[in-house]
Amino acid sequence: MRSFATKMICTSLCLMMMAACAKPAATGTGSQNESAAKPGEKVELTFYYPIAVGGPLTETIEGMAREFTKLHPNITVKPVYTGSYADTTVKAQAGVQSKTPPDVAVLLSTELFSLLDMNAIIPLDDFIAKEGGDKYLSDFYPAFKANSQTGGKTYSIPFQRSTIVLYYNKELFKKAGLDPEKAPQTWEEIRDAAKKLTKDGTWGLEIPVSGFAYWMLQTFALQNGKNLMTEDGKKVMFNTPENIDGLQYWSDLAMKDKVMPQGVTEWGTVPSDFLEGKTAMMYHTTGNLSNVKKNAKFDFGVGYLPKNKSFGSPTGGGNFYIFKDIDKKKQEAAWEFIKFMTETERAAQWSIDTGYVAVKKSAYETERMKKYAAEFPQALVARDQLQYAAAELSTHNNGKVTKAISDQVQAVLTGSLQPAEALKKAQEEADKALAPFNK
Repeated sequence: MRSFATKMICTSLCLMMMAACAKPAATGTGSQNESAAKPGEKVELTFYYPIAVGGPLTETIEGMAREFTKLHPNITVKPVYTGSYADTTVKAQAGVQSKTPPDVAVLLSTELFSLLDMNAIIPLDDFIAKEGGDKYLSDFYPAFKANSQTGGKTYSIPFQRSTIVLYYNKELFKKAGLDPEKAPQTWEEIRDAAKKLTKDGTWGLEIPVSGFAYWMLQTFALQNGKNLMTEDGKKVMFNTPENIDGLQYWSDLAMKDKVMPQGVTEWGTVPSDFLEGKTAMMYHTTGNLSNVKKNAKFDFGVGYLPKNKSFGSPTGGGNFYIFKDIDKKKQEAAWEFIKFMTETERAAQWSIDTGYVAVKKSAYETERMKKYAAEFPQALVARDQLQYAAAELSTHNNGKVTKAISDQVQAVLTGSLQPAEALKKAQEEADKALAPFNK
């Protein structure tokens, strides 16, 4: 069953579509109150943030907020941990609808079109221009900017960003007669390795389904050569021969090859199973890298996701957004906070602390990152995989569209439908959801 939070997102998105018809899209940094902060004036920011990986990240975030206030004594940031990404989206949307939005928030980068449909956020181009414009943006990895921009404008700044990577247990590889220093490179290689690793109560491979089924399907789509949607967020390409082939391969790993569990594998259960030795390999976000590094009692490796026609992974994770219906002085303070949180040295330390990819190229040129990467080269895999990465699934009416594909992927993995039938149904549902945006 889908979570209550996910259902709430879909309900909220239906309401915001109607609101979008009556309100123009955000075109500038306008707000209800245009007054800028006066010198010495105190400003308080409410900051919503989610956590989708293991580890004590609330302490890290709150520590960064306190450091910011020390450097900017006139700006107090109140971090509000708002649960999962889905929970945070629901709370932010509820705030927008009640005219009490957060001032700044980290939400999924894929919420771009949904937030624009609500007229909830401001473009950041005026702020960016003051920092050097394209020169400032050029330090961010292109794959991360893809979900941040549309219509020639930038609406969010990358922060806790990721790609999906392959984690594998080197000790179990040795026992199975596999090379522990070489991750499987192709679909065929990982299936063969998983067969050898599935024994003694241990699965060869686990791929999480709940919450991010669409994200995992996207890996197989990209590895077969194409993404799932157009850049303008108005069309999806679910029902294609390449995607049917990819979903069939994923399903066969459980149903036919029996190298991974059947059914809906929970997002949070997969890393726990990996750490407990219940699975030898897993697909998961690089955002879990520091958690695995800290808690694994065995030597482990990290590799690119295996390829078919090509390597490929969707990007993932959250970006900073500034909300529209707040004072201009708060928007300006929020921009200062965003700059602080994504500053080069801080981006490097954030990556070290969490496992997320440092969003700036310059972060990998810092001494702290060079030293860390030399000691722990696994930290560079997700960054290096960016050359094969593409934007995560993001569309208008995003909640309904992602639900359409995720539900049908789950139906295939539980044995209820075959891939061709499921993707045909997902395409039809998504086309209906996107119809208002294609008139």
